Amino acid sequence: MELPLVIFPEFDPVLIHLGPLPIRWYALAYVAGIVLGWWYAGVLLKKASLWSPRRAPLTTIQLDDLILWVTLGIILGGRLGYALFYKPVMYLQLFTGHGWGERLELFQLWTGGMSFHGGLLGCTIAVVLYAWRNKLPTLSIGDMALATAPLGLCFGRLANFINGELWGRETTVPWAIRFCNARIQEMYGVCPAGDMPRHPSQLYEAGLEGIVLFSILALAVWKFRLLAKPGYVTGLFMVGYGVIRASLENVRQPDAGLDHLPFGLTMGMILSTPMILIGAWLIWRAWKTAPVPAPAEPEPETEKVAA
Repeated sequence: MELPLVIFPEFDPVLIHLGPLPIRWYALAYVAGIVLGWWYAGVLLKKASLWSPRRAPLTTIQLDDLILWVTLGIILGGRLGYALFYKPVMYLQLFTGHGWGERLELFQLWTGGMSFHGGLLGCTIAVVLYAWRNKLPTLSIGDMALATAPLGLCFGRLANFINGELWGRETTVPWAIRFCNARIQEMYGVCPAGDMPRHPSQLYEAGLEGIVLFSILALAVWKFRLLAKPGYVTGLFMVGYGVIRASLENVRQPDAGLDHLPFGLTMGMILSTPMILIGAWLIWRAWKTAPVPAPAEPEPETEKVAA
């Protein structure tokens, strides 16, 4: 059977150079996801009926502060999680590496390598710390944050496709792509994905983890008003992402060195399993919890006028 002849486009991962500084599509994907998520979170906070009988968990001014915490959590968690789950040698290189380039590979974000599960963990820590410091409801803030998360996931997976990374397994489907072009050959000397047609799994993830999951959460928020049940949207995101990611691992190429795990599992499946279980528990907990009205606003004191 003749294999499909879809060649990977000659994408340049760098959009433009500002002097010696390259502006990469991958970095812009993070910026676009965070900015659009920031805007959407503000829309949710301003719609009081979505949170009734409670109040919105924070003000728009507090949201501006939270965005910095979440951004740091995503970047640090994503990079540290990638090293922990997929390339733990990076931690060892801090002490045994040859030269500063190898020793500091863990901090070279521009070389690529970010983990969604690590970023989620970093974001969770940031939300918990911010809520604790400001005495705010943690689960409701998490609901707001994760309702926006698929926007960033969609941009991120599209950037993975442009970079020609995280490709799928070999296949003969008509839309299969050979992830090999002149730019990749020049950069690596060879095509890491080989010359065989593969699933464009990055596009599958952009569509399912991004567009489809965002639509499900938007329906939960706007149609069924589930922000009124703290933890429900968080649980729905975790179950939805976990099921989608674990399913797509069947067409996504396992990471190098992790392609012979027991029982045919992949690292993505292993990391997504606790997400599904925790998410299901959060949904059950939120469903069983009766809505608690927000405390009444104190009435302003009026000055007594002497008779």
